[in-house]
Amino acid sequence: MNGLACIGALKALGEESRLRILRLLYQQRLSVTQIAEQLNLPQPNVSKHLRVMREAGLLEIEKCGQLRLYTVTPKLKSEAGHTLDLGCCTFRLDKLPK
Repeated sequence: MNGLACIGALKALGEESRLRILRLLYQQRLSVTQIAEQLNLPQPNVSKHLRVMREAGLLEIEKCGQLRLYTVTPKLKSEAGHTLDLGCCTFRLDKLPK
C-alpha cells in the first residue's frame, strides 16, 4: 500500500472488533453470519465493519452461490505467518487480545 492507502487501513484497524474479525478471516473465508456467530456480535455491526475494512483494501469478497465469503487480501498476508503487511508497517494478528 502507498502512504494514503495505508492511512485508511490504519484507521480501519483502529477498532477492536475489526481486529477480531481480521484475525478470523486471516485463517479462513467466512460469511457475515459465520463471523457474527463466532464472535458473538450483531450481524448488522459485522456488515458495517466488513464494509469499512473492504473499502480500506484489507478484505476481498468471493461470491459462492448466494453467499459472500470474506477473506484478508492475499497480497497483505506476510510469509512470516499471522502477520498483516501493509507496507508502511506490520501487524502480528496472533498477538492481539481475543
